[in-house]
Amino acid sequence: MSIVHPFAGLRPPKDKVLKVACPPYDVVNSKEARAYAEGNPISYFHISKPEIDLPGVDEHDEKVYQQGVTNMARFKKDGVLVGDAKPCFYLYRQKMGDHVQVGLVAGASVDEYQAGLIKKHELTRADKEDDRTKHVDMLDANDEPVFLTYPAKKSIDALVKKLTSSAPTYDFTTDDKIVHTFWVVDSKDDIAAFEKEFKAIPALYVADGHHRSAAGSRVRDLRKAKAGGKHTGQEEYNYTLAVIFPTIRCRSWTTTARSRT
Repeated sequence: MSIVHPFAGLRPPKDKVLKVACPPYDVVNSKEARAYAEGNPISYFHISKPEIDLPGVDEHDEKVYQQGVTNMARFKKDGVLVGDAKPCFYLYRQKMGDHVQVGLVAGASVDEYQAGLIKKHELTRADKEDDRTKHVDMLDANDEPVFLTYPAKKSIDALVKKLTSSAPTYDFTTDDKIVHTFWVVDSKDDIAAFEKEFKAIPALYVADGHHRSAAGSRVRDLRKAKAGGKHTGQEEYNYTLAVIFPTIRCRSWTTTARSRT
């Protein structure tokens, strides 16, 4: 069984999304991120790589994590990130040249990750785990998704096709010529349909984001311990932000498209 969890996301208004959007935190260094965000106070790098606002400060300094908290609060206050009114799923499509892939944006279960039902294929480094754990815990937000994959299923494909035939919430192209398209799935029936379909999938697989997965697990354990007897298992910290893409069948073998989301 694979649990997918709807959540009330924080998202930019349509007129700000292109300025907010930026590459994943781990594909650029601090210098590159600072150059990318120069002159743009609402680049998401101010949250995902807050050291860009503190030149000369080590990226693992306590001040950097606190700067991320400050920047997140500013984004919310200024309406750069606005919370949805109710839990939703989201569909995210990437078009890279001739290749198109669509994934479900959802919360992935930490319990299933710890039980080995979300399967890993890489070892992680303690220092990178520590960094992402502290970043997520202090930010009080899963600010970048893990890329998961599952064996493609025709009934899920049909549901995705139906929902992506409607007008998207966002549709824009970044400097690297990748087209990003995004839909909000807020219908109770559609949410229930995704939950039911994924319950029939025995396992999910980490394609990219092993350190983010580990951090989500560690943050949950920290918060569970802090909650003590008040922990119910239903708290949002029991889930990690993920984009879940189907595998792609290529003749006689199955492969997974690599994505940087």
